[in-house]
Amino acid sequence: MKIALIGYGKMGREIERIATSRGHQIVSVIDVDNVEDMEGTAFRSVDVAIEFTAPSASYALVKRALKSGVKVVSGTTGWFAAHEAEMRALCSEEGHTLFWSSNYSVGVQMFRACNRYLAKLMNAFPSYSVSMQETHHIHKLDAPSGTALTLRDDILGELTRVSDVKIDSFREGEVPGIHTVQYESEADSIILTHSAKNRSGFALGAVLAAEYTATHQGLLSMEDLFPWVSK
Repeated sequence: MKIALIGYGKMGREIERIATSRGHQIVSVIDVDNVEDMEGTAFRSVDVAIEFTAPSASYALVKRALKSGVKVVSGTTGWFAAHEAEMRALCSEEGHTLFWSSNYSVGVQMFRACNRYLAKLMNAFPSYSVSMQETHHIHKLDAPSGTALTLRDDILGELTRVSDVKIDSFREGEVPGIHTVQYESEADSIILTHSAKNRSGFALGAVLAAEYTATHQGLLSMEDLFPWVSK
């Protein structure tokens, strides 16, 4: 599979490492100094472009790639919610393909499945209150994180007795990402935590998403790649 990278920071380089180890070819690398190369032959020839940039740039870059006829896997948070309706229209009405997720870690998808199941159980136990915490590196621009918002939405979709979940956000050092869901009662505490050790899990998930996207169409998500996430 031929891949373009949009964004060549730490995540872009880790995705390159994982992709090449799985036999894929990086044929185009787009960064801040060569965005115009998205109009070039190499970029337009790829099977999928993987985008990890910044919330302020992501929307325009994703839209530009889609308009060039390139399928996109986007991992930048902080932009999709404001443009979801437009992205859906581009995919359903104009035939483009976008895979978007707030988090590409396979471990986080397992964590989401556990989170949903526990929230469903908690409908029968009103003595427990729920809260969340998330910690990321100081370079992360959005807070709460996109993953925390997704976890919150998963809880709200199952735990019908609550209307919102408090999220505390922290920015410390170079922490890749820690997400915690906590249930408290007078009797005990139940705590679910996912702690990323490095970027490799996110990069692998992004490459798996690219492999899936290459043979599928429309607006795609981790629920398409891993259907058990939402069951």
